[in-house]
Amino acid sequence: MGHLAENGFNVETKPTNNLVGIKQEYNVPMQLQSCHTAVIDGYVIEGHVPAENIYRLLEERPDIIGLAVPGMPIGSPGMETEGMADEAYDVIAFSDEGTAVYARYP
Repeated sequence: MGHLAENGFNVETKPTNNLVGIKQEYNVPMQLQSCHTAVIDGYVIEGHVPAENIYRLLEERPDIIGLAVPGMPIGSPGMETEGMADEAYDVIAFSDEGTAVYARYP
């Protein structure tokens, strides 16, 4: 959440013991699930999605449910680890019709 706040988003944290229920409520596919779920202007943001991708999403307004970074890849926002090499990861756009790569981080 620090990454979003540092990049101009107003973050309201709502702790829960029902992560599965939240992800089901917002239609996050199981294979895309991660540790955090956010809702920003009607879009679902799952996991460690870079702020630049969220800003692009809000500008382009595609007909999707949201964006996800599955798991917790090292080097993604909030997962920077000193002494460890960044992992490559994709930001995935998801909708009822399927998924597509929205951005790549080598």
